[in-house]
Amino acid sequence: MYLPHQRGQLHDLADDPAAYDRVLADVTEQALARLTPDGSLEHPAATDDVGDTSLGITSLLALAWHRTKDPRLPDAVRRSLAFHLRARVYTEDNPGYPNLTVLNSGLPYARYVLAPGAHPIGDWPSTVWALLQLVNVIETADGLLDDELRDEVVELGHGYWRWLTEATVFNPQDAANQAIGCVVGGLMLARHLRPEEGELVRRRALGLYADEIRARRVRDRGAPLPPEHGGAYDNNYGPISLSFLAQAHRVSGEEMFAEDGDTLARYIDARLCGSGFDIGGPRYSEQHSAFESVLGLRYFGRRIGADLGRYAGDARWARHAVGADGGVDGHFAFMLVWQIQDTTNWHRTPATAPACHQLRSGTVTVSFDDRMTPSVIEAGGTALVAAAVNRQHGFGPVTDGFLLCRPMGAVRVADHRVGGLAAKLVSKPVVGRDHVLRHLQSLYVTDGTRLWMTVVLERLDGERYLLAGMPYVTAEGDRFRRVGDFPLVAAAGELRLTHPEEGSPDSFDARSELTQEQAAFALAADPRGYGDPDAGWRHVRTTTALEVGPAPDAPEGLDVFAVRYGEGDRQLNVVCERAEEGLVLRTESFTALLGGPDAHGEPQLTLRAAGR
Repeated sequence: MYLPHQRGQLHDLADDPAAYDRVLADVTEQALARLTPDGSLEHPAATDDVGDTSLGITSLLALAWHRTKDPRLPDAVRRSLAFHLRARVYTEDNPGYPNLTVLNSGLPYARYVLAPGAHPIGDWPSTVWALLQLVNVIETADGLLDDELRDEVVELGHGYWRWLTEATVFNPQDAANQAIGCVVGGLMLARHLRPEEGELVRRRALGLYADEIRARRVRDRGAPLPPEHGGAYDNNYGPISLSFLAQAHRVSGEEMFAEDGDTLARYIDARLCGSGFDIGGPRYSEQHSAFESVLGLRYFGRRIGADLGRYAGDARWARHAVGADGGVDGHFAFMLVWQIQDTTNWHRTPATAPACHQLRSGTVTVSFDDRMTPSVIEAGGTALVAAAVNRQHGFGPVTDGFLLCRPMGAVRVADHRVGGLAAKLVSKPVVGRDHVLRHLQSLYVTDGTRLWMTVVLERLDGERYLLAGMPYVTAEGDRFRRVGDFPLVAAAGELRLTHPEEGSPDSFDARSELTQEQAAFALAADPRGYGDPDAGWRHVRTTTALEVGPAPDAPEGLDVFAVRYGEGDRQLNVVCERAEEGLVLRTESFTALLGGPDAHGEPQLTLRAAGR
């Protein structure tokens, strides 16, 4: 089976003006065929995320007219805009909406679901999206709107802004992508208001960003990030926030948006495998955005000099939102408008500077979590995610069922590159159930096609092995196919692939038809789509796992676990010896010296390719 959402690297999409004109031409033909007598451009099957969608297609038609002067478009733009003004602007409070701070304000807003009280919780983001669609219509419809109609549209935008910032709680879903989107709407709207009004809106927008978003960032992997639905980062919404930061910087020139975008972009770069695979998040573990992410990934990828375009987006929404039948939907159409207007080109060269939470070279990637334990390892075209034993998740030594990967003290990291080799040494103190402090050193070395992981620590008692990951997906063309094993692996000790017993509700067998996200939501405390799949996944007791026994002939008092991922002989030979300078590890491809700590307690790593 294939993962349903990750369907190809985003920078594979053509983004030249002619390609975008073809996209707009397709939207134009679909929209003109769909336009109803009353002016609606909504997808006929849409039931939610609907309050702004006709207006979104209107904005695309206005942009298409701006670029092509197609004589069929002025009437369609005016009729569809009139439909929104007449039928999709609400001023009476939605029954059951819980976030109002001013009752019966009379201010306009957009509904997530049109029926009164049907699902009011989504009205805040729907109004943000309506504001953004509206300002795009204003900015692309020169010559289409007379002064009276334009004034009405600008006044409606001002009303949307006031409802979002005066009549309700700001950012009620704790979703930074929505909140930054609101700020962008205010910044864009301010340019079309009278100067004194515009300056007030601009100041309010910048203040909301500084006080309600920037000041509340959450740290993950060392980076302060805008929080998404209660977590630091989400595969779907995180890159969308990056796009909003790009647009905020484009329209305001404020340096804080560039700084925060650069930080988020570097974080995304550290997460991503070479293939674009990633996993984890507080709302969606595996679902990825597509066209909604392009602006931010392209804009900030160019700024930081990293290939963020390898992000594996959802190709079903490659250019714009679509319904189940593949027909165009106006949801988030503002992102396509901005994407077309921005002329930044993709930066397709990978970043080469060492990054703390990532080791990447060629087709090999190791992405590290906050504990400097791998979250994803990709080698040989296959990605392995953290395995679980006794509800403990990660990569690391296991002794009597206890996983030693959670640090009890400072974690130290050393990077070294020489010739075609790149390496990272992670040193961390860990404590087991016996309360004994052990010093664990994990060395990761790659030549761009293979990865060696060697873990050294004080000799363990009882049954012991290295939990070396769960094979999960392999890149196959522009899709990711689920896998249940990983044949391209060798170990210096006993190597085995284990699977949970059948029928256990809190286990995950990689050979099953379930995705990780589906299994995670089944164990989450909240309903599908609102819960935290990462939290649900933490309830998984055991998973499919690669397990590696200790290497023979380790120095006295030490356990050495060694595994190689990627092509190579089935036999892995690792020699570990004590030396005056530290611990020497030798394989067929390299020699590494794990030196003692320097005067500041930092570990020392020296690497030499075999034969040098």
